[in-house]
Amino acid sequence: MFVCASSHYSIKTLSSAMFEPEHAAVHQEDHAISRCWVGVLNCLLLSCLYVGSLYIWRSSLPRDHPSVIKRRCVSVLLVSALSPAVVKTWMHWSDVGASVWELMGIRLDGFVPAAVLPLLLTMVFYLGPLVHSVMENPKGFTGELQSASWRLCVEDAVWLRNQVVAPVTEELVFRGAMLPMLVPCTGPRAAVFLAPLFFGVAHFHHIIEQRRCENLSSLCCFLFIGMQFLYTTVFGAYTAFIFMRTGHVVGPILCHSFCNSQGLPDISSALKHPQRPALLFSYLMGLLLFLVLLFPLTDSFFYGVIPICSLAPPPVSAC
Repeated sequence: MFVCASSHYSIKTLSSAMFEPEHAAVHQEDHAISRCWVGVLNCLLLSCLYVGSLYIWRSSLPRDHPSVIKRRCVSVLLVSALSPAVVKTWMHWSDVGASVWELMGIRLDGFVPAAVLPLLLTMVFYLGPLVHSVMENPKGFTGELQSASWRLCVEDAVWLRNQVVAPVTEELVFRGAMLPMLVPCTGPRAAVFLAPLFFGVAHFHHIIEQRRCENLSSLCCFLFIGMQFLYTTVFGAYTAFIFMRTGHVVGPILCHSFCNSQGLPDISSALKHPQRPALLFSYLMGLLLFLVLLFPLTDSFFYGVIPICSLAPPPVSAC
């Protein structure tokens, strides 16, 4: 009788040992799926909060009116200040033990290279437009620097929005907060292309103001928004790439501010310029140098250990 009981206990123990790893694996898989859904929903929440905060102030004034700009700046600054709490909540749900600030790219290790090298890389890409601006200025390079000094005036609400508030808040929310929540699910490479979709869609709200303030047709509005979605998505992928490669948010912020000051390269104007050969050569050289320097200037050698890479699912090969 004792033997039978012992045999029964052994079989039960063996059966339990065989099925426990399977149950543990299923539990881990379920947790990983729920973590992904929570991360994506948090990204949607941040996008909605960011865009929605722009419209909590009821006004018939255009978006470039100083009072509208100031109110909207306050709104998006509050949303960006809330974003670390959203990431921290996701970390608690996902059992991620790390510094929320380091995951969001706010850290001191490698700060100076992260501020200088990505900005230099972006300026190389804009070599053609920069040369174009110097050619158009009667005083040359010195005159171009002098004409740019007005942008440093913080009393200009449009400059403050375009060069400071928009780059800081958008990069903190759409790169610093969203990428850490997407990387564990999609991996670094896919996250670089997925996160900018939230950024691009967030600009759809401009169609409301286009219809209201400029009296454009629906077709013109949708064409404008389509082009803006394409541009903002491509640009968002670039700054997401910078964030993933450097582990800092300062580089994307400075690149964003610089690109806002330059706008899209005016190729059509360059084709009509009297010094077209030299100008087109500078455009081409800027593009080639950008492609050559893209990976060397974003090498982890300059920036140390990238905290967000610790969240990537194995194998970690794209950080």
